Amino acid sequence: MADDLSTTIAEAARLLAGARDVTLLSHINPDADTLGSALAVGLALHRRGVAVRVAFGEPSTVPESLKALDTAGLLVHRDEVPAAPEFLVVMDTGSLQRLGPLADRVAACTGPVIVIDHHVSNTRYGTLHCIDEHAEATALIALKLLDEMDVDLDEPIARCIYAGLVTDTGGFRKAGPAAHVTAARLLETGVDAYSVTRPLMDAHPFAYLGMLSRVLARAELDARAAHGLGLVHAVVGMDDARDVRSEEVESVIDVVRSASEAEVAAVLKELRPGFWSVSLRAVSRVDVREVAQVLGGGGHRLAAGFTFDGSADQVVAALKGALEQVES
Repeated sequence: MADDLSTTIAEAARLLAGARDVTLLSHINPDADTLGSALAVGLALHRRGVAVRVAFGEPSTVPESLKALDTAGLLVHRDEVPAAPEFLVVMDTGSLQRLGPLADRVAACTGPVIVIDHHVSNTRYGTLHCIDEHAEATALIALKLLDEMDVDLDEPIARCIYAGLVTDTGGFRKAGPAAHVTAARLLETGVDAYSVTRPLMDAHPFAYLGMLSRVLARAELDARAAHGLGLVHAVVGMDDARDVRSEEVESVIDVVRSASEAEVAAVLKELRPGFWSVSLRAVSRVDVREVAQVLGGGGHRLAAGFTFDGSADQVVAALKGALEQVES
């Protein structure tokens, strides 16, 4: 895998060296890993005189907690993405479906489509794939690309990489030794770990507390699910999410997963009436990527997701059925 990644990273750097107009795409409901990776590479290209834009399909506005990463104003609304881009770089996105309204730009692209990702379930929909499922974050692969491009790693670029690394490792709780060494390298550029981390992981508007109290009051635990290992789930309806940002809704899973009686945690998020995005987490014994794949989704072994049309009860029933199909 390492040799294959080195080869594709080198080829990606070669292609980008000749690029004059590059669009970098992040997945829908972007987190710090997908957007930080895109902005880091985008900023490096922008400084070289390349026309750069960074975008994502949904929601229509940039999450408040991620705005500070865009120091050069590279983020654009999805409607500003060319219908037929000259060059695409897609970050942290395992399938076309995860691009939402911008998925059609891949087939319409007139030049290379570089996919940079760490999801083992990536469907290889580009023309060049820089994929390492062992990387704790896509940001680490983006950093390899920046190094191959001989980019000077300064604080604004390092901040974007650090944001992706710290969030995708759960505050370094899931980080190996190499990731910690990389974090030290990033901090040496002047990155302030606290100022980067607090808005991403530790700060919420007051309305979040009300939303969280309503959602958690309805949470349910089924100790018999997942072959007796237990499932805890919560539902965030459109009414619950009306007064909070998308990142507040995304963070509910981190609270629900703390129930010690359940191996698997799920949060159902209603995106529009009868259409749900479901986040899955496991402690150690259940491969929720396989569970998500049964339901048309994907992800990592201990963190995955899928979308579903139907009622909340139908989602939960389908999830429990998928859990029974996957060996623990």
